[in-house]
Amino acid sequence: MPKKKLMNKLSIYVPQNKVDRRPVERLIRLAEAKDRSVNYLVVEAILEYLKREEKKAG
Repeated sequence: MPKKKLMNKLSIYVPQNKVDRRPVERLIRLAEAKDRSVNYLVVEAILEYLKREEKKAG
């Protein structure tokens, strides 16, 4: 299997007022259920968000 090359890094900060919604724990659980990495889910979510917002912007 080819060695993965890390091109960029992304770190997120969960604001204190959102911590009670447990986004990290939920991502971990969903990643395990879908047999994907948390990173994969986060990147997919970002790409979907960008597509939606760029469409709105015209």
